Amino acid sequence: MASILIKDTTREQREQIVRESLGDDYDVGCGYESTGINYQLYIDGIKELRELNMEAHCGFEVAHTRCARLHE
Repeated sequence: MASILIKDTTREQREQIVRESLGDDYDVGCGYESTGINYQLYIDGIKELRELNMEAHCGFEVAHTRCARLHE
């Protein structure tokens, strides 16, 4: 498998990676908004996919923990 790191890809390749990963959601015009992750930061070469996914996962865990505490 080829590297998907920013340093190893062009902007066009990163856009294609995101498009292929999101499948139909991207093609119907929803883009990445439905995922809650701003993949444009990866496409623009600002943040790696790994960073974005980790941030999103962390945010989910924080929200889930707060919700669980409210229902105790």
